[in-house]
Amino acid sequence: MKRENLRNIAIIAHVDHGKTTLVDKLLQQSGTFRENEAIQERVMDSNDIERERGITILAKNTAIHYKDTLINIVDTPGHADFGGEVERIMKMVDGVLLLVDAFEGCMPQTKFVLRKALEQNLTPIVVLNKIDRPNARPHEVVDEVLELFIELEANDDQLDFPVVYASALQGTASMDPERQDDNMEALFETIISHIPSPIDNSEEPLQFQVTLLDYNEYLGRIAIGRVNRGKVRRAQQIALINRAGETKNARIEKLFGFEGLKRVEIEEAAAGDIVAIAGIRDINIGETIADLQHPEALPVLKIDEPTLQMTFLVNNSPFAGKEGKWVTSRKLQERLYKETETDVSLKVYETGSPDAFLVAGRGELHLGILIENMRREGFELQVSKPEVIIKEIDGVKMEPMERLIIDVPEESTGAVMESLGPRKAEMLNMVNNGNGQVRLEFLIPARGLIGYRTEFLTITRGYGIMNHAFDQYAPYAGADVGGRHQGVLVSMENGKATQYGILSIEDRGILFLEPGAEVYEGMIVGEHNRDNDIVVNICKEKHLSNVRSATKDETVKMKTPRVLSLEQALEYLNDDEYCEITPESIRLRKKILNKSERERAEKHRKTTING
Repeated sequence: MKRENLRNIAIIAHVDHGKTTLVDKLLQQSGTFRENEAIQERVMDSNDIERERGITILAKNTAIHYKDTLINIVDTPGHADFGGEVERIMKMVDGVLLLVDAFEGCMPQTKFVLRKALEQNLTPIVVLNKIDRPNARPHEVVDEVLELFIELEANDDQLDFPVVYASALQGTASMDPERQDDNMEALFETIISHIPSPIDNSEEPLQFQVTLLDYNEYLGRIAIGRVNRGKVRRAQQIALINRAGETKNARIEKLFGFEGLKRVEIEEAAAGDIVAIAGIRDINIGETIADLQHPEALPVLKIDEPTLQMTFLVNNSPFAGKEGKWVTSRKLQERLYKETETDVSLKVYETGSPDAFLVAGRGELHLGILIENMRREGFELQVSKPEVIIKEIDGVKMEPMERLIIDVPEESTGAVMESLGPRKAEMLNMVNNGNGQVRLEFLIPARGLIGYRTEFLTITRGYGIMNHAFDQYAPYAGADVGGRHQGVLVSMENGKATQYGILSIEDRGILFLEPGAEVYEGMIVGEHNRDNDIVVNICKEKHLSNVRSATKDETVKMKTPRVLSLEQALEYLNDDEYCEITPESIRLRKKILNKSERERAEKHRKTTING
């Protein structure tokens, strides 16, 4: 038996191909909102950082009614750094809408998310979005998608996918690339006809796996997932089976279904329904809620391992405690372990020091978002340079490799290829897209990409677009891959940066701060023109005298400083440096603040290497 009036789908795509905009239009056209209701754009991106950056970070679900059918829709992140969210969602649904930009075609994350869907044997529908773009190339992109399906070894049923041509922004869709209907009826009908209904095994013992976690200050933890079999009721006594296989008894306090963007309290849900359960205090992602008499666990969610790690430390700079609310190692440890409960891709390890924790994630953006959230919550901390996680597989030293796709103007092609040479990138493909644009595809060690984005934007004068996703582990490419080649300007004393001090060192490099900024000994204040670090006096003041200057009335022109964002600061770090992060400031500093101590440590390091 099947539940013909229910469909569960996830929307997957490369970052910025229009998933959240499509969900907006599906919600509007299904009559979920009142006609006079004020709706903001990208209504599913509820997190502040998501709205600011225009990306989806957390997977979220909604439900809409079309005719007599309830369609549960899960909006997933497009960025590979949040792939852990995508992997879990695949357990909740029976089919996927694969969104592909009608001009850009298949990108690294398209391959990544599609592989996850095909591994779970889900039924795909391909939606060619942005069909109204003037340079859209629907026929070529459909061929690219088919090639990708074949490359990922899709079965015959999956290869027989329908294609819907749509413009999420306009709210239109059609089965014909040459014309658009004035609504999304074609997409709704394709979902109903093509996505399989869930199997109705509601008479069997209950099984429900926690896929997402939410928190409410009144209800505590809220577990979201799909009822795999059986029925779940409010106030029901259940068995909770954790990831280690241990069982304990618990009670469901409240049960919620989904209606548009709202949670609606319900009394009962059956196999195939996506619901939220409240009242179980210590519940975690991946755990199974089962029947008390037949406690059978579902297979534990398999999540790809992290590929990048950083050390998070308590802030011990001279400015520690001035700007933040939470500054102790106990608070830092609590916050990091709390994050691992909802983010299964994140791993936290204790180190030999009580003030330092090793945090491993899926990429720079993944860890950068965590740091940004902590900063907004009032934490002060320091982090070290991001490092890739090297593994030993069958006695061979292996490192993560990334598939890198670059779109650049033709005139920048040579410079980009030259810049990727020292980073051990291997070119796989080169296609001239016309319109003066070239697409380059590389396989590159993940180490080679750390710190490359800023250099890339400089080379292409801001016209280049770069996307990458984890590809595989491959043999170690050797030392000296990537890294920063420029030295830095380091402050020699505590105080305030003066205009006179800045002008006296401007010709040595590029400054990172403006006059009046507080600095301390060992803080990095700029980038040196050469490859060595130098100590500078940025707090130097002009000596006052009664001798008049001949140039007194001349206007002094100062260069604009380069103010680093959080991501740029993390990319910029070297092995002997920390990034100090507070709710108000981002500062770079040397690990050892005193110049003579730094020199002694460097001398000792070289002696050890040579000895």
